[in-house]
Amino acid sequence: MRPTIAPFPLARSRRLRRNPTIRGLVAENVLTAADLIWPIFVRDGQNTREPIASMPGVDRLSVDNCVAAAHQAAELGIGVMAIFPYTDASLKTSTCEEAWNPENLVNRATRAIKAALPDMVVMLDVALDPYNADGHDGLVKNGIILNDETLTALEQQALVQAEAGADILGPSDMMDGRIGVIRRVLEGHEYQDTLIMSYAAKYASAFYGPFRDAVGATGALVGDKKTYQMDSANSDEALREVARDIAEGADMVMVKPGMPYLDVCQRVKAEFGVPTYAYQVSGEYAMISAAGGNGWIDLEKAAMESLLGFKRAGCDGILTYFAPLAAKLLRAQA
Repeated sequence: MRPTIAPFPLARSRRLRRNPTIRGLVAENVLTAADLIWPIFVRDGQNTREPIASMPGVDRLSVDNCVAAAHQAAELGIGVMAIFPYTDASLKTSTCEEAWNPENLVNRATRAIKAALPDMVVMLDVALDPYNADGHDGLVKNGIILNDETLTALEQQALVQAEAGADILGPSDMMDGRIGVIRRVLEGHEYQDTLIMSYAAKYASAFYGPFRDAVGATGALVGDKKTYQMDSANSDEALREVARDIAEGADMVMVKPGMPYLDVCQRVKAEFGVPTYAYQVSGEYAMISAAGGNGWIDLEKAAMESLLGFKRAGCDGILTYFAPLAAKLLRAQA
């Protein structure tokens, strides 16, 4: 039951808004650098930074520059980085063997970062799309995305990532049963401390376009991903997906995309009370960046407002390309 609120003028809401100190005193949610996970893109080369046109301010980095980015993250108080590969087209096949190559880009970047900064937490994506000639997250046969056969591939991919030193695995493929398979292989190979952040409620979304540019998948996708990623009309289904992933051994869960699905974030956190994250995906980042770059909105204020919205919806943290900018702004405000 809600408390009775005194009538005006006994109650004046503006008393609690009259200066920054009082607004901070009564703030219901707070954003910190510790809430941020910084996704970066790795490519082959040495001392290489390659701008991504559809993601202003974001570059593909060679492994040595990934290490430099890790040092920057640590200095800003960002403790977690998520690494995604820009895989050469010659390495993409229908059988996706590069996904479990111990020397692939993300595994090399992980080892390099952990060697330089052992306390930096590294998160790797478990899915086949960066390595698949068809652009899908699973193996494909006659136009059908194969669920159970894909699980075997994901099991191998997860194991080499754990061996490379990844602290968190993020299964983003949306195959049925993949969390249980990955958890069992980790337990069976003494990686019982490796965390799983499941992309539990990942929607078939129009907001992923710039990411596909970033990993070199634009134009490779045959068909769409609607037979395995979720329908944007559904939120009850998201709760079922989350419940199953928790039951199979996920330590944390994620909603993706973020801003169009804040209601799902709120429902997941309220229903399960588990560590809950959102991915502010490439399209969300690109829209705010483009509008800010054109002077239509204040980029910094809009970015920070969007991130605080995730905390208000119940998220414990956010994967966002704004992470370094947000951390700098938070430091300036301290």
